[in-house]
Amino acid sequence: MHKTLLALLFAFCFAEAAADMAPVLPIPENPAQSLRVPAGFSISVFARLPAAGAVMFHGPRFMAFGPDGNLYVSLGFDHKVVMLVDRRHNGRADEVVVVADRLNAPQGMVFVDGQLLVANQDGVVRLEQQDGQWPAARAVPVILGLPAGGHAMKSLKLGPDGYLYLNVGSSCNVCVELDPLRATLLRYTVDGQPAGALPSVGRHPTSPVWATGLRNTQGFAWQPLMGTLFGTNDGADMRAGSKGGVALDNLPPEALNHIEPGQNYGWPHCWGARVIDQNFLAPTGFCASMTAPAITFAAHSTPIGITFLDKTNFPTEYRGDALVALHGSWNRQDPVGYKVVRVHFEGGVPTAVSDFISGWLEGGQAWGRPVDVIVGPDGAVYISDDRGGMIYRVSYRSSMK
Repeated sequence: MHKTLLALLFAFCFAEAAADMAPVLPIPENPAQSLRVPAGFSISVFARLPAAGAVMFHGPRFMAFGPDGNLYVSLGFDHKVVMLVDRRHNGRADEVVVVADRLNAPQGMVFVDGQLLVANQDGVVRLEQQDGQWPAARAVPVILGLPAGGHAMKSLKLGPDGYLYLNVGSSCNVCVELDPLRATLLRYTVDGQPAGALPSVGRHPTSPVWATGLRNTQGFAWQPLMGTLFGTNDGADMRAGSKGGVALDNLPPEALNHIEPGQNYGWPHCWGARVIDQNFLAPTGFCASMTAPAITFAAHSTPIGITFLDKTNFPTEYRGDALVALHGSWNRQDPVGYKVVRVHFEGGVPTAVSDFISGWLEGGQAWGRPVDVIVGPDGAVYISDDRGGMIYRVSYRSSMK
C-alpha cells in the first residue's frame, strides 16, 4: 500500500485518540529549564528536529549511536532517518545529516558489523552508503513481509546472543489475531533468517516468534547483571473491571515484562497478575498460563523506550537500574505519563518505580512526549521527544567537563 494512503489511514484510525491526548502546550523558550531532574543531574537540549505537535507517529522516535560516534534518529511517519553530528563535542548537535528520506515509517535501528539496519513498518532494510557518505545509495531488504498497519511502529535491537530482536504490535485494541506474527517479539539471524523459540515440525518453516501476548512491546533491553530481557508493553484501552461495566481509567496496568522464549504475556484476554478480561473471555487455562508482569506502570501511561544505566556516568546506585520513557496517555480523563521514570532493580529484579524527569505535563496539558532513552558513548543519557521535536542530553554534573 502506498505510504501516503497508509498515513491517511493512521490519521483516521487515531483521530479520536489524538483528540483525547493531553492538549498541546507551547514549547517553553528554554525547554530544558522547564524540566525537573534529580539533584546532581543536568539536562540540556542536544538537538531540535521537526516537532509532531498533536500529530501521532511523526517527529523524533528511536535512536542509535553509530560506530562513528554520531547519533542516528528515526522520524517515524516523516519517513526519514537523520544523523546528528556534535563536531565540537560540547553536548549540542551542530549538523543534521539526512541518512535516508524514502523509508516506510522507520523506527528501530541497529548497527551490525558497521552497517545500519532500519526497521520499517513492513520489514527491515540495510542502508548502504556510496563512497562512505550519506544519504544512503540504496536500501537492501533484510526481512520482508512483516504485518503493517495497526500498531505499526517496529523496534529493532541486536541481542547479546548475536540475534536480531524485533517487535510486531497488534492490529487492534482487543481481538484474536489471524496473523501469528502479530502481538509478538520476534527473533532473526543478522541476515534475516527466522530464529524463534518454537521448534519447526516436519516441512513447516522455522517461526521467528520469540514470545507472544505482547500487545505493543516497542521498548526492550537486556539487564546487564543477569543478561535477562525486559520489555515494556502497552495495555488495552477502554477496559472494564466487570462484565458490561464502564471503562475505567486505571485498567489495565501497563507492564514491564521479563521476556523469556516461548512465553505468553496475556493479551488479548488478561492482564496484570493473571486478571481475566470479563468482556473478552479467554480459552480455558489461557490466563492461568500467562507470565505476569515483572512490575507495572500507571494504566495508559504508554511506556516505550527503555535503557539500562550500567554504562552511564551516573552515581553507582543507578548503574543496575533502568530508565523508561512514558509517552503519555490519550484516553484518560486525567492524563498520566509524559515523563521518564527510573525502574529500581535489586539482584536483577525490578522492585520499584520513581520519577526521574518530569515537567512535560502541566495542568493536564503537555508540550512534550518522551519516546526513547539510550546511553551515549560519553556516558550521558539521550532522550527523544516527538511532540516537541527535541533530543535531550542528561548527565551527572560531577562528570561534566
